Amino acid sequence: MGTATVASTLVYIAERCSSMRDLKLIHAHAFRTCLHQHTVVLGKLFRFAAVSPFGDLPYAHRMFDQMPHPTTFFYNILIRAHSQSTTSASHSTHLFNRMRQNGVAPDEYSFTFLLKSRSRSTTTQLVDEIHGAVFKFGFCYHLHVQNALIHLYAAWGVTLLARRVFEDVVKMGLEIDVVSWSGLLVAHVRAGELDIARRVFDEMPQRDVVSWTAMLSGYTRAKQPREALELFGEMMHAGVRPDEVTMLIVISACANLGDVETGRMVHRYVEKNGFGWMVALCNALIDMYGKCGCLEEAWHVFNGMRRKCLITWNTMMTACANHGNADDALYLFEWMIRCGVVPDGVTLLALLVAYAHKGLVDEGIRLFESMQRDYGVEPRIEHYGAVVDMLGRSGRLQEAYDLLTSIPIPSNDVIWGALLGACRIHGDVDMGERVIKKLLELKPDEGGYYILLRDIYVAAGRTVEANEMRQAMLASGARKTPGCSWVEA
Repeated sequence: MGTATVASTLVYIAERCSSMRDLKLIHAHAFRTCLHQHTVVLGKLFRFAAVSPFGDLPYAHRMFDQMPHPTTFFYNILIRAHSQSTTSASHSTHLFNRMRQNGVAPDEYSFTFLLKSRSRSTTTQLVDEIHGAVFKFGFCYHLHVQNALIHLYAAWGVTLLARRVFEDVVKMGLEIDVVSWSGLLVAHVRAGELDIARRVFDEMPQRDVVSWTAMLSGYTRAKQPREALELFGEMMHAGVRPDEVTMLIVISACANLGDVETGRMVHRYVEKNGFGWMVALCNALIDMYGKCGCLEEAWHVFNGMRRKCLITWNTMMTACANHGNADDALYLFEWMIRCGVVPDGVTLLALLVAYAHKGLVDEGIRLFESMQRDYGVEPRIEHYGAVVDMLGRSGRLQEAYDLLTSIPIPSNDVIWGALLGACRIHGDVDMGERVIKKLLELKPDEGGYYILLRDIYVAAGRTVEANEMRQAMLASGARKTPGCSWVEA
């Protein structure tokens, strides 16, 4: 069999490669037949190792290092591979610099992949240099390079530069496309300029799923779930097929708004269109059903999942705990541990809430004290808040106060406010006065605390102090707080 025939056979097999085991066998055969440097054979093998979901990027790097003179094509493949990575995107810049140092000329794909990798970075260093190189190498007239620049600035919410590149594209006579418009839209969404983003969206001559999803994301981030759901209705009416990102945003909006009917519609869409295997979508559905109080449906999604991640367990446990189903939350925790899933801070917070609802205060305290030792989780402010709530519910106010005064991290008015609420329930005036003093240190301008203290006096039957407090507040011009009574005790 001639060399050309062997090469064609290896190329054919390499194009159908589906695992690194197969690739290594083909690569070994290429070595034996002295075709390991054959451009097409090597290109097929290298592409699979570098960018395939079943590839091996370190192996691709070893292949690359053995090339005596890698061409632009091979540099681009490696830059592209790192641009898709969430952990090594910065390597794209190093490869691009190495490419130029070795005298290998970049092409439009080099810049497109490089700019994509920079959009994943949190630092704006080198952007001016890269933008300048685009002009230096003459790629300012390539639409997809300019679109990559727009999306780079959009990723950081730098609307001025994103719009400037967009306008430059128009001035150069290039025909802007939906990718260009979407980049500009994303820039304004990321910058929180929702009104401008909506104007851009309305001006778009054509909208794809990316542009619809970007606008939906803007409404969700701005805590406008009703507007997000209205826009989703327009999207469906326009016949645009949502993807998994769109559905995650819509499910989140349903959860925030308590719109379980729309949530059920999205759930049916997920199952009908074969998205039910996506763990993130199922997690979002569990969260939505939990927040809407539909625990039976949340359990249905949970039990139907073939794969579960830590977030899955946490979401189901939190839903049970928040609705007072402490036994179910504790059962889930035991099940989770048996499955070998390591709990985190969210897991333990759900457990603390469950213990509080069940009245298992001592068990909750033991869990709190063992968090660092047994699970390697450092308690955060929300864990302290859960314990304060637990102690407050059971009337152990002094223990809650002692915990808060010894807390090793900065406290806030929310956690002290929870203790004040417990003082009101149990009519503990002395503790209420001490808590009010601390709250006024944290928020000295908040007059509503005096109203709560007056209510504590009323609950304790100390009407004289309550009326004196009322007169003092009226004299000082303290503003009325909604939900608090001004009538005399």
